[in-house]
Amino acid sequence: MTSTTSASQPSGRVSSSPMDSNYTPDPEYSRAQSLPEIWTIAAKRFAHVTAVHDPHSQPEVKLTYAELHQNMLQFAAGLQALGIQPGYADPHPQRVSLFSDNSPRWLVADQGIMRSGAVNVVRGSQADVDELLFILRNSGSIALVVQDRELFQKIRHGLKDVPLQFVVLLSDEVIEDESFKVLNFPQILELGAQTSLQPTQQTPDTLATLMYTSGTSGTPKGVMLSHGNLISQVIGCPAVVIPQPNERVLSILPIWHCYERTFEYFIFAHGCTQIYTNIRHVKKDIKDFKPHYMVGVPRLWESIYEGIQKQFRDQPASKQRLVNYFLDVSQEFIEARRIVQGLDLKNLKPSPVKRAWAAAQVAALAPLHALGDKLVYSKVRQGTGGNIKFVVSGGGSIADHLEDFFEIVGIDILGGYGLTETSPITNVRRPWRNVRGADGQPMPDTEIRIVDPETRQPLPAGQKGLVLIRGPQVMQGYYNNPEATAKAIDPDGWFDSGDLGMVTEQDDLVITGRAKDTIVLTSGENIEPQPIENACIRSPYIDQIMLVGQDQRSLGALIVPNLDALKAWAAKQNLHLQLPDEAAAPSGHETISLDSKVVQDLFRQELNREVKNRPGYRADDRIGPFRLLLEPFSIENGMLTQTLKVRRAVVMDRYHDMIDKMFA
Repeated sequence: MTSTTSASQPSGRVSSSPMDSNYTPDPEYSRAQSLPEIWTIAAKRFAHVTAVHDPHSQPEVKLTYAELHQNMLQFAAGLQALGIQPGYADPHPQRVSLFSDNSPRWLVADQGIMRSGAVNVVRGSQADVDELLFILRNSGSIALVVQDRELFQKIRHGLKDVPLQFVVLLSDEVIEDESFKVLNFPQILELGAQTSLQPTQQTPDTLATLMYTSGTSGTPKGVMLSHGNLISQVIGCPAVVIPQPNERVLSILPIWHCYERTFEYFIFAHGCTQIYTNIRHVKKDIKDFKPHYMVGVPRLWESIYEGIQKQFRDQPASKQRLVNYFLDVSQEFIEARRIVQGLDLKNLKPSPVKRAWAAAQVAALAPLHALGDKLVYSKVRQGTGGNIKFVVSGGGSIADHLEDFFEIVGIDILGGYGLTETSPITNVRRPWRNVRGADGQPMPDTEIRIVDPETRQPLPAGQKGLVLIRGPQVMQGYYNNPEATAKAIDPDGWFDSGDLGMVTEQDDLVITGRAKDTIVLTSGENIEPQPIENACIRSPYIDQIMLVGQDQRSLGALIVPNLDALKAWAAKQNLHLQLPDEAAAPSGHETISLDSKVVQDLFRQELNREVKNRPGYRADDRIGPFRLLLEPFSIENGMLTQTLKVRRAVVMDRYHDMIDKMFA
């Protein structure tokens, strides 16, 4: 593993993977040519360890590594018996779509498809039917593995023009269908048990999976991830932590999502036991199964935080005052401790005087913090099982108050950064360098470059710009979309993340905003604003609109109203819309402003109607808070480009305080 930094070079700063403490790549895993080989090694090392535990399925499921691996082999052999070719002579392996949610059988199907020599095309069962059918057709899938009879019937009407050779249900249900050969899960395992598995000749460059992600137009694009892309995550993550066999991991995120998926590959490579949970059972399961690790999105940690705060509020007034006293003291303690440790993002290089002052504060407050830990924080940790080593947060920035609270109570949150196009992790905070508010140092063999968004010239440390990424995790491209691929990856292999950020002198990446349009909510949902904005513009009262809501629970909007239409509406109601510097209302008319309830109610009604009437409407598309602006977006004020596109970063910066208050 190389460790270089070129801060002094005139070409700007390249942040590359630092030498992590005691990190040596596993030699066996490093030699693996394909992801299924990782499972073969793990099954030998941890044969009798419980790999997966699904306590909420009926009946409950537990499988050892040996049992899980055997199911994968049989599933692969069954696919080959149904016509899937090993693919070693074909540069374009066959594609098999896998539409299902979290379960041990998903893992069997995922690795069974890869082991058979095919490429899997993954999506969850809750996706829109039209989206699933688009993915099926666009990928050229010749077979479909689907969660159950219900989902098959839901998409059945759209399959008549798809040349599927067969369908596999991951349930035990039996379907008789004249148009398709349909097998259930037990049947394909039985078929595989009677068939010899043909070997494949996959390499790190062989395509492993297609993962569809929305583009700026809202049309999904197939991200091509190779076996080498996925293996890079397995052999790179030990630079952060090396889990031990039998350690427990609680899984709640969608298994088909790149973030959860590659984290699972990593923990299975180390013999961990994965326990499946869901939003309904997660708080109880944390207590009951006492996990060592979890990955989640900010909304999950916020939900856990709110649950703890509710327990605090249910205490007698005297206990509440004591808890709040300790939290206030500990807030000062951790802020001072960060300065001493060089982990305060605003004071990464404190002066000797500042460090000495902080050290004195740490010494003075440490006994009170320890008492707070004994009386309060230890009980919080027990409520989360008492064994958590750390949790990983991704899919959006986590709020400062959550970072502070979990640090106070002794539960480390390691924030990270990445995209589906980067398999996904490029940066992650280390347990020994957990700079809150940052997104961590690069993964092994990963380079981060910050460039000017307009000129693409490299920028020095500490200066904000566009984040470019180069490394073994960067995708091969977008499936059957060379134009989009060329736009995303330059000839030197640098991937344009679409995000704005900076790199500190210690190689910590700090994401500061998005150059691309995509808005990521705290739930982890990716929202493409343009189609929703286009729908809202249909309202006669909306002249311009820009959606906001990055790292928030819901979307918000900045709206430039059509004042002529709004005034005409007001006149019909015997109202007078009073704008700044305008004449007073004519007699007999009630004066209203943009902030008046009747105006706010009108725009709420317009937004709700237009958004809900939009094709493909989802609940996450709903617009929550909004503000009406008198100044239009224009070329003159810098908020429109020469081609009349909204400069989102400029608008966000201009109305930063307004947006913060909107979501407060």
